[in-house]
Amino acid sequence: MKKLLRVLVFAGLSMSATLGVAQIQINPLPEEKPVVARPIGANELTAADAGAWLDGLFPYGLKKNNLAGAVVVVVKDGQVLLAKGYGYADVAAKKPVDPMTTLFRIGSISKTFTWTAVMQLVEQGKLDLDADVNKYLDFSIPPLDGKPVTLRELMTHTPGFEETIKNLGGNDPARLMSNEAWVKEWVPERIYPSGEVSAYSNYGAALAGYIVQRVSGQPFDDYIEQHILQPLGMQHATFRQPLPASLAPYMAKSYAKASEPARPFELVNAAAAGAMSVSGGDMARFMIAQLQDGHDGDAQILQPQTAQQMHGYTHYSVPGLLPIALGFYHMDRNGQDIIGHGGDTELFHSDMMLFVHQNVGVFVSIDGDDDGGLRRQLLNGFTDRYFPALPELPQPTLTTAHGHGAVLVGRYIASRTSMSNFMSMANWFAQSRITMDKDGTLVTHDFQDMAGQPRHWREVKPYVWLDDASGSHLAALIQDGRLRWISYDEAAPVMVFLPVHGLQSAAWNLPLLFGSLAVLLLVALLWPIAALVRRHYRQPSLLSSPATRWYRWSRVAALLYLLFAAGWVYVLKLADDSFVNLGNGLDVTLRLIQLIGLLAVIGSIGAFMNARHAWHEPGRWWRKANSTVLALACVAMLWFTFGLHLLNLHLNY
Repeated sequence: MKKLLRVLVFAGLSMSATLGVAQIQINPLPEEKPVVARPIGANELTAADAGAWLDGLFPYGLKKNNLAGAVVVVVKDGQVLLAKGYGYADVAAKKPVDPMTTLFRIGSISKTFTWTAVMQLVEQGKLDLDADVNKYLDFSIPPLDGKPVTLRELMTHTPGFEETIKNLGGNDPARLMSNEAWVKEWVPERIYPSGEVSAYSNYGAALAGYIVQRVSGQPFDDYIEQHILQPLGMQHATFRQPLPASLAPYMAKSYAKASEPARPFELVNAAAAGAMSVSGGDMARFMIAQLQDGHDGDAQILQPQTAQQMHGYTHYSVPGLLPIALGFYHMDRNGQDIIGHGGDTELFHSDMMLFVHQNVGVFVSIDGDDDGGLRRQLLNGFTDRYFPALPELPQPTLTTAHGHGAVLVGRYIASRTSMSNFMSMANWFAQSRITMDKDGTLVTHDFQDMAGQPRHWREVKPYVWLDDASGSHLAALIQDGRLRWISYDEAAPVMVFLPVHGLQSAAWNLPLLFGSLAVLLLVALLWPIAALVRRHYRQPSLLSSPATRWYRWSRVAALLYLLFAAGWVYVLKLADDSFVNLGNGLDVTLRLIQLIGLLAVIGSIGAFMNARHAWHEPGRWWRKANSTVLALACVAMLWFTFGLHLLNLHLNY
């Protein structure tokens, strides 16, 4: 249309000049965005309606879940539609949350700022999304199977890194590490080929932040401020830690529960992956810029084509499930294209949702150790209220449900995992399980619904299952007739689940572990009891001198293995309570636990020799039996010790 108008204008000017007639200027009408029809039954998205709905959800939700405070901001058509603060930024002082100025820790939503910085440098020609990242680094990321890591893979969480949690965060400013120091401390193992397996990676995002620093020639914090925050007028936002003196008074205090004292300010060493503190009002500016192809008013942080490339790219971990764009993952619902990101620290839980075709954005952050399900209620409720799904006929269950479902029945481990260090214990203790009902419906016992109950899925497309209660899909990737992995909509953009077979299955490993520990405990308890009984009845030991020595060593080995196991239970408890605070301060404890484990391994020789002597002695079936069972328990403990990398020389995890 524009080309045709230009031709007509040019033709008119030429003809006017030829005929000597006064020239007529034709100005084409500006192109307007297509009007998006409101679905039948949808509420009109207004400040009054959204405010009333949120007021009915959040005050009750905060009180019910003992949460200190929250902020919700909605933008529409380039403007802030509403900004609401709930609860307190400081409970003791009764200081309410101010949605425009109160700062919240947004965790991994920080990554979207890092990815935006990467794309700024891409459009300047300083970065290539498909080049080996070693081109931009002063240390090396080793290739795997000859394949390097690229920025595109970092942005889609497919570089193949194992999970890393050591020194991820803390609360002691004296131990704060820079983003650069953290990525250089150690390079995690690459456990998957580049570009193949989706496995969420904080290390990958932190590495991208360091690349921004290297290529731009500016410290990462400075770059973000000068190229994103300042142009957008985000005056209540920063990656700096601890907070600058000018912003510290605006920070919401950190609470596990509103009824408990405030906790220290959370620090994130992997800064580019999760260190931002920001107000709801400033997040509104960022959302508007992303929704409007990189600009907000006169500010332009991305060129339109760059923003469209960033938002429009799709990588599918499993066909039929939700994909990830370049840094933003899809949260689609009710037929709406929704991209965004979630973010969690220990004490703050946030979400950003961009309804790309509606020019609407929603940001929420909640202060507490658990969001009480409010984020999911917000996303689902907001979408259902203002953009409800169009009526459609229910999809029938396929006749292949039994056959295809049987392929998925079994146990799985998340791709976001460790395999080269002691945190691989999670692969045995946290396996997900899928079973099948008689009607062919799959039941996921760990991918649960909002009430914490198992979810039921029926096959509606080949190897694609639907949860009718939520509208979510579960699907499998089948290649060459073999199941590679599965996932479901909520996880699929950044994580898949790998089938567990044979030696790695918790179905027999956990009973073996607990059974072995029970044997060791029983042996350790009976040792002094037997000695006391013999002393009471003044019965001498019937064992020879060598046999007595090995008998005692076998009991010492049992005690050592019990101490070894107790040490790892303690470490796992620390990880479960506050995994981001695991760091170098734990190294001495880990080495002590490993020393006990090493002595237990050596002590296993005593158990084996004790069993050997028992079988060479005449009669005495009880001694033969308990010595053999103890030796087998020690064999099992050796399997767990080395199979779970509990005696690694390094302490990287």
